[in-house]
Amino acid sequence: MKFDTACVRAGITPDPTTGAIVPPIYQTATYVLEEVGVTKGFDYTRSSNPTRQTLEAALAGVEGARHGATFASGMAAVDAVLRTFDAGTHVICSDDVYGGVSRLFNTVLARHGFEFTYVDTSYPERVAAAVRPNTRLIWMETPTNPLLKVADVAAISAIGKAHGILVAVDSTFCTPAILRPLEQGADLAMHSTTKYLSGHNQIIGGVVLTNDDDWYQKLRYQQKALGAIPSPFDSWLVMMGLKTLHLRMARHSASGLLVARWLAAHPKVEKVNYPGLESHPFHDVARRTMNGYSGMISFELRGGLEAGRTLMNSVQLCALAESLGAVETMITHPATMTHAAVPRADRLARGLTDGLVRLSVGI
Repeated sequence: MKFDTACVRAGITPDPTTGAIVPPIYQTATYVLEEVGVTKGFDYTRSSNPTRQTLEAALAGVEGARHGATFASGMAAVDAVLRTFDAGTHVICSDDVYGGVSRLFNTVLARHGFEFTYVDTSYPERVAAAVRPNTRLIWMETPTNPLLKVADVAAISAIGKAHGILVAVDSTFCTPAILRPLEQGADLAMHSTTKYLSGHNQIIGGVVLTNDDDWYQKLRYQQKALGAIPSPFDSWLVMMGLKTLHLRMARHSASGLLVARWLAAHPKVEKVNYPGLESHPFHDVARRTMNGYSGMISFELRGGLEAGRTLMNSVQLCALAESLGAVETMITHPATMTHAAVPRADRLARGLTDGLVRLSVGI
């Protein structure tokens, strides 16, 4: 299927019982067995649920993947990937990532024997230089949150394959409408379904997609063992949002570029981070590897934190709120909101200042 068709049709067929065009919600915890050891494919919803299964097939179809495993949140999806590795594993990670990822890596997994090296994944040579004998995973965001750095997925995937290292890409900002990491050589693609995929600020969720059969079984095991799975109703809501993903992302990208250009020309704006601007240091990589630039922008105002606070406390059509990727436009202060868990010295070292403002441009 072409992408627009896949958003509406992939993984979804009329209900065989009633012919309903919209898949039903199987809001059940358990299933009655016909006899001992004989099921209709389901026994307990933590293991599998028809609504969740339909969503996973739909997401895999949109991503162009063979398999998808959904989780109760984006962070649960990240955690599930990391929990498949052993203590002593070294992970190379983008130096600019969502604050919740930094918190999980530095304050939880590091206590269980994981080692982390943070590099600017815009530079593949820096990724290659960080490889150690015990490196098992390269975890990257592109574009990153919140500085909108862009990585060449194909170049970094080649490094991973040369060293036998798994490459996982958090593509939440792009969605499959703009970037499909698996097609560029990555082993895993991850999304917070809370964001653009559902698109309506209704649910919390995550998904990991892959073409690797063994990795799919590992992820299924994590679903069952940890139980961090989405409810049937949340799964159904993501399915409904997915149907308009192609339309929404086109509008997010078009409006995002207009707003970024307006901000870049504004006398009170010091700097704008947006891959669609020619001033972005890796605009050429974004133009070559992405089908659009999404609706995420971050920028610095002249006057720093005080100017930013004045702006964020004065907006009328933007919602001052956590999260991103919904039909509403949302404005965020990363230093005190999405990245508050990152120590200030670490934030400043990677360029995330107290005066940075993040904007999620809606539709």
